[in-house]
Amino acid sequence: MRYADNLRGVLALAALLAALLVQPVVRAQNPDNMMPEERTAKGKQVLDQLITALGGPTYLDIRESNCEGRLAQFGHGGELAGYTNFKVYWRYPDKNRTDFSKKGVIVNIYNGDRGWTLDRGGVSEISNAAVADFQEQAKRDINNLLRVRLKEPGMAIRYGGTDVVDLRTVDWVELTDTEQRDFRLAVDRSSHFLVRSIVTLTDDTSPDRSVETHIYTNYQLMDGVQTPLQITLDRNGRRINQVFFQSCKYNPGFSEDFFTKAALDKRFSEVGSKKYKNEKKKEKEDN
Repeated sequence: MRYADNLRGVLALAALLAALLVQPVVRAQNPDNMMPEERTAKGKQVLDQLITALGGPTYLDIRESNCEGRLAQFGHGGELAGYTNFKVYWRYPDKNRTDFSKKGVIVNIYNGDRGWTLDRGGVSEISNAAVADFQEQAKRDINNLLRVRLKEPGMAIRYGGTDVVDLRTVDWVELTDTEQRDFRLAVDRSSHFLVRSIVTLTDDTSPDRSVETHIYTNYQLMDGVQTPLQITLDRNGRRINQVFFQSCKYNPGFSEDFFTKAALDKRFSEVGSKKYKNEKKKEKEDN
């Protein structure tokens, strides 16, 4: 009887396996076989899942951020050039302040189409070229893209298919803005976190296209928002820097003058100690 029961069990298992083998294979959606409206709807669905995973309304309602960490920079040969402590502050979409070093003796502020820098010599204007570069970076910033720019007129959204990136199965979403910046976002199909963002830019002065890749890892919940504590930047296949955040706070409530030249003048009155002022005076005397 026991043998017969075992035999029936083996035969049942074999039948089950056979049935599974003849089942049709469920394949990921191929964007080439989708109608344009289907690709748009699928792309928006993946973006909705991403935003929900990051914190949903809490993520979307962020207007300010205050993050602290270390920046690793790399040379042209890929060698590590060193670490810098920093604090970076945002009031989205276009106000940014970065304090370098633990004492904050070097500070850059960008406020729309204006910019100022603080160093040992005092406070000075940032060049127009540097301000224009910041404005371009702000348009490519992933948080500005997800919170503000998705609803811009003319922003095209498409589903880009399924892939494996960094050993994770991801859905790609492709976006193109009216200035022909091409964004590609890799979203983890399991966690729905952002794995990579790729921006491809055209240069009017060159036939070459510049490709900028951000890699996001080590997500931690901070102030109700899933925050990647490690972000790596590659440009045209070369590693540029890595950011290691220690903490992030959202909507801290900055003062009205925090992103202004007046704030740097005040800061210089604090960190521009006699030591720095005497060094500057000595430099002038020696020259």
